[in-house]
Amino acid sequence: MAANEWINGYLEAILDSGAAAIEEQQKPTVDLREGGHFNPTKYFVEEVVTGVDETDLHRTWIKVVATRNARERSSRLENMCWRIWHLTRKKKQLEWEQQQRLAKRKLERELVRKDATEDLVEDLSEGEKGDAVSMLMSAETPRKIFQRNASNLEVWSEDKKEKKLYIILISLHGLVRGENMELGRDSDTGGQVKYVVELSRALAKMPGVYRVDLFTRQVLSPEVDWSYGEPTEMLTTASEDADGNDVGESSGAYIIRIPFGPRDKYLHKELLWPYIPEFVDGALAHILNMSKVLSEQIGGGQPVWPYVIHGHYADAGDSTALLSGALNVPMVLTGHSLGRNKLEQLLKQGRQSMEDINSTYKIMRRIEAEELSLDVAELVITSTQQEIEEQWGLYDGFDVKLEKVLRARARRGVNCHGRYMPRMVVIPPGMDFSNVVVQEDAPEVDGELVSVIGGADGSSPKAIPTIWSEVMRFLTNPHKPMILALSRPDPKKNITTLLKAFGECRPLRELANLTLIMGNRDDIDGMTGPSASVLVTVLKLIDKYDLYGQVAYPKHHKQADVPDIYRLAAKTKGVFINPALVEPFGLTLIEAAAHGLPMVATKNGGPVDIQRALNNGLLVDPHDQKSIADALLKLVSEKNLWHDCRKNGWKNIHLYSWPEHCRTYLTKVAACRMRHPQWQTDTPGDEFSAEVSSLNDSLKDVHDMSLRLSVDGDKASLTGSLDPVASSSGEPELQDQVKRVLSRINRPETNLKETEGVKLENVASKYPILRRRRRLVVLTLDCYDSKGFPEKKMVQIIQDIFKAVRLDTQTAKFTGVAISTSLPVSEIVEFLKSAKIQVNDFDALICSSGSEVYYPGTYTAEDGKLFADPDYASHIAFHWGYEGLKKTIWKLMNTEGDRSSPCVEEDVKSSNAHCVAYFVKDLSKAKKVDDLRQKLRMRGLRCHPMYCRNSTRIQVVPLLASRAQALRYLFVRWRLNVANMFIIVGETGDTDYEELIAGAHKTLIMKQVVTKGSEGLLRTMDLRDDIVPSNSPLISSIKGGATPEEISEALKTLSKASL
Repeated sequence: MAANEWINGYLEAILDSGAAAIEEQQKPTVDLREGGHFNPTKYFVEEVVTGVDETDLHRTWIKVVATRNARERSSRLENMCWRIWHLTRKKKQLEWEQQQRLAKRKLERELVRKDATEDLVEDLSEGEKGDAVSMLMSAETPRKIFQRNASNLEVWSEDKKEKKLYIILISLHGLVRGENMELGRDSDTGGQVKYVVELSRALAKMPGVYRVDLFTRQVLSPEVDWSYGEPTEMLTTASEDADGNDVGESSGAYIIRIPFGPRDKYLHKELLWPYIPEFVDGALAHILNMSKVLSEQIGGGQPVWPYVIHGHYADAGDSTALLSGALNVPMVLTGHSLGRNKLEQLLKQGRQSMEDINSTYKIMRRIEAEELSLDVAELVITSTQQEIEEQWGLYDGFDVKLEKVLRARARRGVNCHGRYMPRMVVIPPGMDFSNVVVQEDAPEVDGELVSVIGGADGSSPKAIPTIWSEVMRFLTNPHKPMILALSRPDPKKNITTLLKAFGECRPLRELANLTLIMGNRDDIDGMTGPSASVLVTVLKLIDKYDLYGQVAYPKHHKQADVPDIYRLAAKTKGVFINPALVEPFGLTLIEAAAHGLPMVATKNGGPVDIQRALNNGLLVDPHDQKSIADALLKLVSEKNLWHDCRKNGWKNIHLYSWPEHCRTYLTKVAACRMRHPQWQTDTPGDEFSAEVSSLNDSLKDVHDMSLRLSVDGDKASLTGSLDPVASSSGEPELQDQVKRVLSRINRPETNLKETEGVKLENVASKYPILRRRRRLVVLTLDCYDSKGFPEKKMVQIIQDIFKAVRLDTQTAKFTGVAISTSLPVSEIVEFLKSAKIQVNDFDALICSSGSEVYYPGTYTAEDGKLFADPDYASHIAFHWGYEGLKKTIWKLMNTEGDRSSPCVEEDVKSSNAHCVAYFVKDLSKAKKVDDLRQKLRMRGLRCHPMYCRNSTRIQVVPLLASRAQALRYLFVRWRLNVANMFIIVGETGDTDYEELIAGAHKTLIMKQVVTKGSEGLLRTMDLRDDIVPSNSPLISSIKGGATPEEISEALKTLSKASL
């Protein structure tokens, strides 16, 4: 627009005088016709302005300046003015809203630190109080905060080889396979795929690591290669160790593909969110099976639980958090790229509102997943210090200063009142340098390509890689040093600024060539979005500066060609450049250094740490063209500097090797608080139940005369051993063994009522009947009156469900019934007794919003009182701080100075050791769950708050306790597969209602039963579509008041459903 300066003046006049008079939220009403003629200017204001895309602006401008008719050109310019004015106004509005958000967040942080100061100084001495206050309120730099003293950590070494660890990595989106990775195929299949595959291989080779499983999504779509549908892919195998000893058939690294979501569709990561619970349940089934396999190989008969579960990116972080809670094992998180950071960048651009951004990127669901991941993670691994300070620092769940205080208190053994912050460590990604060939003395290193492409003496050229020919065909003089840039054609990668810097610096053009490797393309006209715009701009700039013969930009390259591209640049004594506006890490910088290329890189982000470690180049301001050109010219022209940078890169590159990465990784993970299920599995009663359960899976019908048994003859069992040879010959001895098995299987179950007098000390040898169930119907109807008490119609529904279960004679014998409720056990027992329903008819009671699990008839005292499962209590105690939560929630919910009408009052009857319960006295003052959780997270308090019982109560349970997680606990503890559970819910319910619908279980929605729930108090923004799948074959519905026969038929139909 330089040739039309009047536009800027025109716009300024509009913005200065008229902008304030225009309604922000009201669309101008304009008659599009004046005097019967169409007015294009008013048409633009009315129809086009509100739907304009800023990326189209350049194309419109080209058309305008090409218009020959002066009147038409003037009209088009006027239209463009309106268009630009609207964009400017919109951008200013979004910037103002962003400033308001940042100011509010800053104020909240200050209030949180003040609140934390008051709580945390209570247990300290006077001197320590001053230290704590100064640490929280001082303005010292975050960098100092993260200087950890690791001298007390034992570095992982060869003496750990006897450990035999089982490690799980999770990376859900994109297309993941071990060979011929399709990197760059789409935005989901990029560097993260390569990283997790190489990390899996590298970890499997470390001493002490027995097996590594990389979980991802199974894709059976015809759109992608068949290999992505294979359930298992071997990455490495380690059948023998370094000493030649056999280490086991299941050792090594594997890709495990778990089916979830539509089987025949390849979905982008933004569409995977509703199916995350399905993945969790499928992954849990695999882990439990593998635990059993590994117990025989390396566990001495005891289950081998994962040493750690490591989630990559937000979607995997969300699922890893749920798996960590279900299994009670440590979680590690790597964010790769973060939602809040992306949201900040998009808002700064001013092109989209918050609603538009969320609709496109599902950004709020992603951020919620990242916050949950921070709640659960023991360790967060980042690539750079900048990621900790500038990206994770944006999250409610992480505060640099509060983390320092809590860490200091933990070292002193001082109570943290339940507050917790994850530990963040910088571990740069590793690289495989095994294929890098260093030929320092070869003639090509001095820039002499004569022997490669043909000499002056007429000698024939040597065979060269195909990609070399592709690059050199663009160049008039391929002998000149090559400036190499390798990235996607993304505006953030700043390729156009690099091209301008090269084009406007004549000395640089004379000394060097520029090679741009910008992904793969066929026809730019067939491309859409920012990538096409960048490529068009690149071509125009090459034409503008007449860079033909000096710039190479090949259309295609393979992943296997990348090392050859680096080698070509190194042979010409070239330079690698990464001019990105912000680079989270900069893996290509390390790859280039390994091949002997000095670097010029952006000073924003990861390259700062890389340059500090390698000392092999220069950092520049990516916005400063002259700075970029000067740095490149300096490295290309000063040969001594070039050689020094090259040698420094080679000397220090080992810091980024995979063995170094894995050694640091395992050292940091070993410092986490290790945890795993603590229950015993070797008691006689447990073995008996396990064997019966195992046999039940093989008995399709125990009354069928064609009964066939498959029993492992090498393993001791309740029946001894069954000879498979005898089985085929029909010997009488085998028939006697079969009769003994059947007699034990068909033996009448112990009357649960008789167990009510057993003393608690005798409970340890007893196991609930749930252990022998193969199906479970779980009633989770949140049907309450206005006071929060169960409605009377619940009695009839419970009776009808029991009748429905018994109607199916084929499944009734091995189908159990459980109830899951927000009521405390005392109230649910009282309700059932008042309805004359036997408590012992239920296999399990999940009470107080999933904070307690009971097995009627099993864990009971002499007076018949039920006792909660002690294993579950220890299972959910992770990051639970009862007293700190109780005090803080009261303070947050009840505004000071308004004691006459508090929002909440403590509900002592509903509270227990893992549930803080309150009556909601004034619903108008109640904070929504997402708001309350945010404030608790900012204070380092991790928990699961929820409104329940028709919004009359609020209950706060441990972070990983919920009614949905309790079902997964039953799977882990009693091996009752979640896929064989039938969850009966209403159309609404408590605020944990959404968690109960999605997953591998079958969900039956009973309509017109629950008229009012508590879901309105869940979130400010509705995210249900990103949590609950819209069309799942595992979800069905039935009308309220259905007969037992109709319920039975609905359950039978659901049982046949599959994903």
